Amino acid sequence: METFNDVISSDRLVLVDFFATWCGPCKAMHPVLENLKQQLGDRLRIIKVDVDQYQQTAVQYNVQAVPTLALFRSGQLLWRQSGALPLDQLLTVVNSYF
Repeated sequence: METFNDVISSDRLVLVDFFATWCGPCKAMHPVLENLKQQLGDRLRIIKVDVDQYQQTAVQYNVQAVPTLALFRSGQLLWRQSGALPLDQLLTVVNSYF
């Protein structure tokens, strides 16, 4: 079974969505992330981390608000931002790391 560290240590760009099931803005990000995945395909891996279920991981990455989006490659945190983002803005950020 793949661990969080296994996933973010990949050479592929990984977008982590730290979310909570009770969070309205987190729910609004779901279609944005699906659209992002459709546009970028296998160039980007997107994973969702429920901060209530995986509290230790959220604390490790100092997630204090949801949603928090974070980009990783080879275990390195490249970018992070709290709050929902529109697709065009998220695409611009992600594309700048390819």
